[in-house]
Amino acid sequence: MGLTISDGPLSPRPPATVNYEISGPAHKLLMQPFPRRIRAEFAGRTILDTRDAVLVHESALAPVLYVPFDDLDDSVLVPTDHSTHCPFKGDAAYHSLTVGDRTAENAVWSYPEPKPEAPWLKGYAALYWDAVDAWYDEDEQVFGHVTDPYHRVDVRPSSRAVQVRLGDTVIAESASPMLLSETGLQNRWYLSPDDVRVPLTPTETRSVCPYKGEAHYWAATLPDGTEAPDVAWSYPEALPESMRVQGLLSFWGDDVTVLVDGEPA
Repeated sequence: MGLTISDGPLSPRPPATVNYEISGPAHKLLMQPFPRRIRAEFAGRTILDTRDAVLVHESALAPVLYVPFDDLDDSVLVPTDHSTHCPFKGDAAYHSLTVGDRTAENAVWSYPEPKPEAPWLKGYAALYWDAVDAWYDEDEQVFGHVTDPYHRVDVRPSSRAVQVRLGDTVIAESASPMLLSETGLQNRWYLSPDDVRVPLTPTETRSVCPYKGEAHYWAATLPDGTEAPDVAWSYPEALPESMRVQGLLSFWGDDVTVLVDGEPA
């Protein structure tokens, strides 16, 4: 994501504040080795085990993990008639995963004859992340997708004044927030639960970030009794690189305004 979105050098609109020019098509591809062992499990069986995975970075998209086709368990691969076309990579062929009575339809794709501009894709395949039951980066189970070496998260304490409004109501306010900066994304401000001025109720909504962990969401109840769902989230068990925001709350939503030193964030 660091290279391909926002103002990254491989994004569709790279920054003008450079003293170089990257020649080539507007839509760019870059394949690089992934430095660690990757495994995937499906239906209680290891269907992928590789030390030779790669990340394919593609303009405006998150990087995708590709693995040598030979490192997939070919006994669980069933070719299908499904096909898709990518103008930058070529015609994709698909395989389903079948173990016992479980099947993940068209879970694996590859480019048997990639376009001349990307011949290095030949012999590699990719899997839809959610098609399998578990992924492991070395011996750690990972969620969402594997991490991108060009993507990082930095968390810093701040003394800037942060105020969160829901409509005209101030729902949280802090003079000692934590600022989380993440590659290609807008800064997020995290506040202590003690800084919240309205009741918050946990909801069942969850999301997963491979850099921060599993987010739990909260609804806010305004003084007039109106409930605004999922306007706040927190990471009860943050990943190591984001540990400093563990248990803190960040706010976002259509009717939420975050002011920093009196200016909209």
